[in-house]
Amino acid sequence: MSNTPPPSTTARDGRFWFWVVAFAFTAVMAFTTAPTPLWSLFAQHDHFSSLTITVVFAAYAAAVALSLFLAGHLSDWYGRRRVIALGLAVNVLAAVVFVTWPELPGLLVARVVSGLGIGVVTATATAWLVELDAARGATHAPRRAQMIAAGANLGGLGLGGLIAGVLAQWAGHALTLPFLVLGGLTVIALLAIGGAPETRRPSSPRPVYRPQRVSVPPAARPRFFAAALGAGITFALFGLITSLAPSFLAETLHEPSRALAGAVSFAMFAAAALAQTLTGARPPQQLVAAGIPALLTGIALLTLAVWLPTPSFGLFAAGDLIAGAGAGLMFKGAIGTVSEISLPESRAEALAGLYLAAYLGLSGPVIGLGALTQVASTRLSLLVFSGLLALGILAATPALLGSRGHGTTTQPQPLPH
Repeated sequence: MSNTPPPSTTARDGRFWFWVVAFAFTAVMAFTTAPTPLWSLFAQHDHFSSLTITVVFAAYAAAVALSLFLAGHLSDWYGRRRVIALGLAVNVLAAVVFVTWPELPGLLVARVVSGLGIGVVTATATAWLVELDAARGATHAPRRAQMIAAGANLGGLGLGGLIAGVLAQWAGHALTLPFLVLGGLTVIALLAIGGAPETRRPSSPRPVYRPQRVSVPPAARPRFFAAALGAGITFALFGLITSLAPSFLAETLHEPSRALAGAVSFAMFAAAALAQTLTGARPPQQLVAAGIPALLTGIALLTLAVWLPTPSFGLFAAGDLIAGAGAGLMFKGAIGTVSEISLPESRAEALAGLYLAAYLGLSGPVIGLGALTQVASTRLSLLVFSGLLALGILAATPALLGSRGHGTTTQPQPLPH
């Protein structure tokens, strides 16, 4: 049976629903970074170390990876709308846990629940946006939709930390209000997508269940693995900023403000989103080529900032912005590559594989960094982490820049009118 939706769904205002889905994607990603400026408050409240913070953080990333592996591709079978609705509903549940159980066990439960929901949202939302843009005959599809999807993802991650930090600093109820506000936005998003047109009819007969696999044409697999490697490196850097950067700010740079911690996280993701916007529809290869030197420069500045005789917040902020721009270009290039080489009937599965690699990069290195901070100073820990990250980028450069291959490039087709 065809996987295109009934013709009646295409009579809706495609542009409006495109932005509704983009809003939902942004809102739920913002919710996931609400704890970023609050980790030190949770640590004081429950008396745990920076290693525990990274374990809780990594539990979220591991849950996302597990969800991507087991369910990230299911919207190819069951339809985009119902799968995203499930992911949003699960994150509303996580908000309830955060508010009602702010102790360490509750944090672990809430982060795992949130991660399980995000795993089914990321790839599905990206695929849905590409298909909604194509459905209304947009001549700029799919790269415009890829840009909006990447911007919603990274922009949402940045906004969550900023909103939570501002609320914690000046509105009071620091351990509950951010989750109420951002959880409320997720509820609005859940209600809003109820009328969005479906772009994938549920498969009939229903395929026999299997977990995630590398779902791109065999000839395109070298490009896929290169893109996955770039995404993993990018998210390792994001993991540093969203887990332990507030500790570096407070302990080494003597900047304990919750709002500032949120702003640093926001600045990196905002720089990433801005870099993606300014580069328009450039090919993925060009994006990666521009992203690599920016990443290396930003990482060097972040490290130098805490190793100066008088640590410099200004230099740290500059490194944060430059690394963010490089990460945005790298991630946009990765999404563009996978979107182009994937087949329409397995687009969400291919994107889920990319996000799986990204979240594996988010979890493992950050746990190692947290463990290192228990036996070494934060300055030395950052130096080791940054050095390994830079070596990883340099080692991956030949694959990232030489990943043209001869894979199949596909364009999403407009839905029938």
